[in-house]
Amino acid sequence: MSPVATIDPALIKRLREQTGAGVMDCRRALETSQGEFDGALRWLKAQGAAIAAKKADRATKAGAIAAYVHGGRIGVLVEVNSETDFVARNERFQEFVHQLGLHIAAMNPAYVSPDDVPSELVADELGQLQESLEGAEGDAFVSAQKAHMEQFYARLCLLNQPFVKDESKTIQDLLTELIAVTGENIVVRRFIRYQLGASASPTS
Repeated sequence: MSPVATIDPALIKRLREQTGAGVMDCRRALETSQGEFDGALRWLKAQGAAIAAKKADRATKAGAIAAYVHGGRIGVLVEVNSETDFVARNERFQEFVHQLGLHIAAMNPAYVSPDDVPSELVADELGQLQESLEGAEGDAFVSAQKAHMEQFYARLCLLNQPFVKDESKTIQDLLTELIAVTGENIVVRRFIRYQLGASASPTS
């Protein structure tokens, strides 16, 4: 196809608004997907994941700690690290950190990622699951176990949770998009959530 001539500028604008990707990246995504919007979204997500994977080992010594307070009854401190102060001061980075605080206040995750969940807790969950799946075999067992553990981590882990303001994306999706846009490795380091009259729930 002659892609440049057939891509609707309104689709490029819509894709930019939804993903924050640059104009050329949005155009390339739509060209690759033959102008199909959902296909372009999938392409951009895959590209963002590839970029994030390449940058995962890069040191993150800058960043920001932000506070979010909801109704005077719930308070959150969250630390997000970046490679440079330049990105940490970026408006999109700051908005991401703010939205994390809002999400944590609403959804009360216990850990940042599945890597942080204690192994004994995972083992206990798997043990209970095996009992409930007694009699299931082969692909049926593997599929049921995978689905169950995905739900388990989505309950407990910040990065696996659907974003409270847009459940079509997880927090990891938002983070991956931010890494792709800024070109830096970005890490959600830790958070602590306070609720009036309850014990604090820190992560480290």
